[in-house]
Amino acid sequence: MDPYRLGLLATRIHYFQLVARLGSIRQASQALNVAPSSVSRILRQLEDELGASLFERVRQRLKLTSAGELMLYRARLSLSELNRACSEITDLHGLHRGTVSVAVIESVSRGLLPEALQEFWQRHPGITVDVRVMGSQPAVNAVAEGECDLAVMFDIKVPRNVRRIATVSLPLGVLALPESRFAAKTELRLFDLAGERIILSDSSLTLGAWLEEAFSRSLVDITQRSRTNSIGLMVDLAKRNLGTVLQTRVGIEQEILDGTLTFIPLRDPKLSPRKLMLLSRSEKEMSDAASALGKLLSQAIERLGENGI
Repeated sequence: MDPYRLGLLATRIHYFQLVARLGSIRQASQALNVAPSSVSRILRQLEDELGASLFERVRQRLKLTSAGELMLYRARLSLSELNRACSEITDLHGLHRGTVSVAVIESVSRGLLPEALQEFWQRHPGITVDVRVMGSQPAVNAVAEGECDLAVMFDIKVPRNVRRIATVSLPLGVLALPESRFAAKTELRLFDLAGERIILSDSSLTLGAWLEEAFSRSLVDITQRSRTNSIGLMVDLAKRNLGTVLQTRVGIEQEILDGTLTFIPLRDPKLSPRKLMLLSRSEKEMSDAASALGKLLSQAIERLGENGI
C-alpha cells in the first residue's frame, strides 16, 4: 500500500520530499507529471505557513536549509510509520492481498526479477508488486527513505538503517557474438581489449566509473565508441557487433540461453568482481508479502553464485 495514494500523506509533504531527494523542481515535476509552477507554488505555500525557507539554491540545485533538513527527517519518520501501519494491516489478510514495492537496476529487471515474480505470483496471485527501475544509488535511497521495501543493485555502500539480505560476487565479461574472435576463449584479460571500440556505461551507472578506473590502472589503450545508461541498448549494440560491451551475465540471461550472445569472463588482477546485493527495510517494517518476495529474490541471487556466474 502507498500512503500517498491512500491519502495518508499530505501533497505538500510528498512534493517536498521528492524535491529534497532530486534537488530540482523541474525533475520533481516530471516525476509527478505536473507543471513546475505547481510544485513551486505548493512549496512556497508550505514555507510561508512555516515562516522559514526549506531550500536554498546552490550551483543550479536546491539544497536543504537547516529547517528543511529538520522537516525532511521528521517527514521520513512519519512516512516510515505510515508504511509500517499499512504493512501490519495488510498482514491481517495474510498473503492474499497487499502491495510490495521493489527498486531494481535495469539489468535485474531483464531476467532475475521476472523469474522471481513468476514464482511469487504462482504462490501469491493477489499481491501487487510495484517495480521501479533506477540506478544503484537511488535504489538504495528508496529503501533507506521508506519508499520501497526491497532493492537489488550493484556495488553500493549500505546505510545503517538498511538490511543486506543477500550478496553475490559476479565477474565482469565481454558480450560477444558466437562467431566473434573472442567467442572461442574461456576467459580474457584487460590487455586483450587493447584497441577495441568499447561501449561504456555512463556516470549514472556504477559500472561506468568502475570500468574507467580499471582501464586507467591497467594502462590499456581503448577507443570509446559510445556511452549510455541503457543496458538494453548496450545488449542490442553487442548483438549487431557495433562495439565491445562489458557487463556481468545479469540481464543477458535470455540472449545467452538462446545462443544470440556468448559471455567471456574477464580475469584480471586489476579487475575485482562486482557485488550484486539485495537490500530491505528493517525486519520489523517488512510485511509478510515483502518478506516472501525477499526470500525468493535472495534464493535467486544465491543461485547465481552456485552456478559460477
